[in-house]
Amino acid sequence: MFLALEQVGLYYPGAATGRRAVDGVSFGLARGQIGVLIGPSGCGKTSLLRSIAGLERLSSGRIRIDGELLADAASGLHTPPEARRVGMVFQDYALFPHLSVADNIGFGLRHLSRGQRQERIHQVLDLVGLAHAAKRAPHQLSGGQQQRVALARALAPAPRLLLLDEPFSSLDVDLREHLSQELRGILQESGTTALFVTHDQAEAFALGDRVGVMHQGRLEQWDESYAVYHRPATRFVADFIGHGVFAPAKVVQGPGGPVVQTPLGELSEAGECPLPEAYPDGECEVLLRADDIVHDDDAPVKAQIERKIFRGAEFLYTLRLVSGERLVAHVPSHHDHHVGEWIGIRAHVDHVVTFRRPEPQAAQP
Repeated sequence: MFLALEQVGLYYPGAATGRRAVDGVSFGLARGQIGVLIGPSGCGKTSLLRSIAGLERLSSGRIRIDGELLADAASGLHTPPEARRVGMVFQDYALFPHLSVADNIGFGLRHLSRGQRQERIHQVLDLVGLAHAAKRAPHQLSGGQQQRVALARALAPAPRLLLLDEPFSSLDVDLREHLSQELRGILQESGTTALFVTHDQAEAFALGDRVGVMHQGRLEQWDESYAVYHRPATRFVADFIGHGVFAPAKVVQGPGGPVVQTPLGELSEAGECPLPEAYPDGECEVLLRADDIVHDDDAPVKAQIERKIFRGAEFLYTLRLVSGERLVAHVPSHHDHHVGEWIGIRAHVDHVVTFRRPEPQAAQP
């Protein structure tokens, strides 16, 4: 692997939480791939990024880039940030307001001759589509253009790894979506290996060849986007990614393999689920995402609409079954039902995912 982390840990002495900011994280990223770390605030995403950049000294583990050992807590090795050939892009752009766009990009190229520096500046400006803005000041550009200048400045020294810490978080939603698509194209065209931190799931799926979900300092899953969504490795990943609920279920052995019995009927596409003996009496919980629930007036199972959120092309309905279980469903917006109305639903689940039922919590004294 081009980027390899082995049991990386980062601990801040005296932290009020009493735990590691990063705890035993291992993953790899191949040359030219784009990795994305996602998770709730405070889960350790940025701390992990800073440790790769060399801004934090490891408490445990090792970091390698292109086979070179850059950090090893056991031996005390810590290569300083300026010697790692790692670029960083931050959410606040960090551009020099008194310098032109071209001079901002050329700031880190002083080791080159004047001619080489100008050539490289023009190359990266072309790459990010801002050749026309070379002589402008940063304040004369839009937020999206300023972020592309920041990207060009980070790419100019040809880093072997680019780290991006929520670079689009201050931009509006439509611009973020547009820039995330642009960014992936720019990184692929330049052949840059990159690791991106975000809290936006759509951004993570649009950008990443590999997506990592973090929780309380630990990496819960590192996989392709499709697998993270459809085959979550842990209950936290299943709950954090997408819209869905955990419904009571039971795994039984059918003639063709495991079958999962749910409040919406039997789910037979359960070949990847644990066998019935993996759970006490086969009783478990099944993940039912909003896109697993289909509105069908002819379906025998009925559900009452408790809440609805209009999203343009669709509604997100919160539904309650007669038995009391709650579900969520994406329904095309031309099916505009009223809150309190009963509608027919059925399950259409291509990837059946089950988990052990959580232990009942002891009553508080």
